This record gives sequence, structure tokens and C-alpha cells, in this order.
Amino acid sequence: MYVKVAICLTFAILLLISCSIYVGTIDAKSYFFPLLQPSPLRLSLCATDRPLRVYMYDLPRKFNAGMMDRGTSQVAAPATVENFPPWPKTSGLKRQHSVEYWLMASLLYNEEEGSEAIRVSDPEMADAFFVPFFSSLSFNKHGHVTTDAEADADRQLQVELLEFLRQSKYYQRSGGRDHVIPMTHPNAFRFLRQELNASILIVVDFGRYPRNMSSLSKDVVAPYVHVVDSFTDDDPLDPYGSRTTLLFFRGNTVRKDEGKIRVKLANILAGIDDVHFENSVGTPKSFKMSTKGMRLSKFCLHPAGDTPSSCRLFDAIVSHCVPVIVSDKIELPYEDEIDYTEFSIFFSMKEALEPGYLIDQLRRFPKDRWINMWMRLKNVSHHYEFQYPPKKEDAVNMLWRQVKHKLPGVRLAVHRSRRLKVPDWWRRKR
Repeated sequence: MYVKVAICLTFAILLLISCSIYVGTIDAKSYFFPLLQPSPLRLSLCATDRPLRVYMYDLPRKFNAGMMDRGTSQVAAPATVENFPPWPKTSGLKRQHSVEYWLMASLLYNEEEGSEAIRVSDPEMADAFFVPFFSSLSFNKHGHVTTDAEADADRQLQVELLEFLRQSKYYQRSGGRDHVIPMTHPNAFRFLRQELNASILIVVDFGRYPRNMSSLSKDVVAPYVHVVDSFTDDDPLDPYGSRTTLLFFRGNTVRKDEGKIRVKLANILAGIDDVHFENSVGTPKSFKMSTKGMRLSKFCLHPAGDTPSSCRLFDAIVSHCVPVIVSDKIELPYEDEIDYTEFSIFFSMKEALEPGYLIDQLRRFPKDRWINMWMRLKNVSHHYEFQYPPKKEDAVNMLWRQVKHKLPGVRLAVHRSRRLKVPDWWRRKR
């Protein structure tokens, strides 16, 4: 009797399993042969809400914070959160190119709450790799000095860094594509820049980069670090009426390339009572005067400089002065998240050089629309603040989020490169 019961139970179980397989509730292959199953797909980072995991190379101090030490840094050990120096208040115009410093500082601080990126100690866990070389500060420290020894110091750092990266198995693994390298000064990494063209470069524009080296598809556009003081108590009863200057510009009018437009604009705008257009250089006194002037102006003029962008745009944003942008080839930070037409006005260079046109358009600009732009500037200005410790949605965290957006394209390129047996046909001229 017991035998018959066992046979009946066995038959019933087999029948139940067969029915389950038939209707699809059980995957027979995974149930009976689990070891034959492929590993699960690695989800795109953009499909998750977790912070970007960044491995930062432990470079000797001379590549970064050592350049801020008095004299020549002899410390070989990497910079740490305990010995990382504050950014000097007397750095002048060098501050505008200090994005590299603030990115490194955010990884040293490494607080996960509110952060778009966290530092990981295991490179195997990393989504991206940060190269903490202060290439802009290196140029500012060595490149402006005309002696051969100083120029060689900048070049030697670049040579040593390139040798270091080429020995890294993680750099070799992706061809450098998942490596993040700041180059915000137009002359940063000037000697060997083309050797790093596969990496994610942090730039302020593409004025001095050939198209085969840098592009919007792989690189991240950063804001300059503003040099004027932020306007934190901008709450007048009449914001439009309290700003008595129609248009403000204060800066160097002698520039290269498209920046030559500044001299032409100076001639066009000369003699207009409520327009302040002044040639000046970057000094502490000049920064204070620019801070005051922008806060008293409805519109702030941003013409192209030596390259399509300049720090002046971001000075205007944190001053809540509506930017008037005259630069045909400018690219802007976070533009996949922020619509600059909500708080800026754009003129082509041709339009701006038409006598009377720009000023006429500004005089006709509706007051209520200006107030909306002013309010929008107050709402977005925190996205352009570089600070330590970093804060949620500030400039550093916005930049790390931009890096995160680039990584699906990086993985696509890496995976394709592993299976291609012929030169990539997309790079050929058609």
C-alpha cells in the first residue's frame, strides 16, 4: 500500500513540474542546471540612483597639492584629507581654473549623503577613475615663466603622469576612456594633450581642442570658478529699479581670436549713459569693483575672449545679473539639465556688431520677463558654487553627475573595441 502511495505522489509531483514548465512558471534550465546560467547583465549606471563610484589614483603630492606649497614640495606621499590645503584667498585669477582642486577635494571628503560621487579604495569596484593632476595650476605655476627650466617642469610632470597611466592595467583595460582628467585652462597639459584624447576631459570650452580630440559626446563642460563674491542677500523691494545700470562690462578688451570683438563692442557702446564698459585687468581691487558693478546692473555683457567662454559669465550668474552672451561657439555647463534661455539672452556676433541693435533690444526687454530671469538666476546660482565641504547640487556634484551621464557611451566604446577585428568604420571619411 505504501509503495502505491509513493508512486502516486511521485507521479503527481512530476505532473506538477511538467505543467509549470509548460506554462512558463519554472525555467527548467535554471532549475536543473544553475551552473550553466550566464552571469547577470551589469545595469547601466544611469539606470541606478546610487552615487558614482570613483577610484582616485594616489599620485605623489607634486602632481596636485604640492604645487600649492611654498617653495618646492619634497613630499612624495599622496595628499590626504588631513593635509590637503585650503584654496588660498589671494590666488587672484588662478581661482577661475581651480575646478581640478575642488573635484579632488570632494573625493577626499568622501561623504556619501547628498554626493553624486564617492571614492572607492578598490579599483575593481569603480565606475570611473579620477586622475588628480592639477594641469591648469601647473601651467599657471610653470608655464607663465619664460625660463626653460620652468617650462620643462610642466612638461616633465606631464611625461611622468603619462608613463604612470600607461603602466596602469585599468587605464590599459579601457584605453583611458573611463578616466576623468581636468583640463580647464586653455593651455593645460599643452605638451602631451593629444595622448589623452580618449579620456573624459573636464574643459570649459572647446576653443583650443581639435574635434578629433575633444567633443560634447565624451567630455564634460565645466563652469569657471567665479572670482566675484556671491550675492547672498539679493532681496530688494524693486529688483528692476534698484539696478540702475542697463549693461555692464569690466574686463580686458585686448583678446585673441573671436575675443577681438571686445574692442569693436567698446567703440559701439562708448558714450551711452547707462552702459558701463571698462577695460581692466584682474586684481583684487578690480574684483571688488566688478562685484559692485554687476549687482547694480540689469544685464551683464559676456563677449567671447581668447576662447569662446570666460569667467565673467559665471560672475554674472552668482551676481543675479542677466547675462548677455555674444559668443557664437560657446558651450555651456549642464546644458542637458539647465535651459540657459530661461535666464540669459543670446546675440550672434553679427547682431551685436550692428550699431544700436543690442542696446535697442535691451531697452525694449519687458520688465516682467527680466524679473522672471532674475528670479531664475537666484534659483540656479548654487549650481555654480565650488566649496568645501561640497553641498548637494553644487558645482562639484553637478559635474560628477555629468561624468555619470558620459559612462554609457564609454562602455559602448569599450565593448565595441574588444570585438572589432578591423579599423572602426565610423571613423572613416564617407
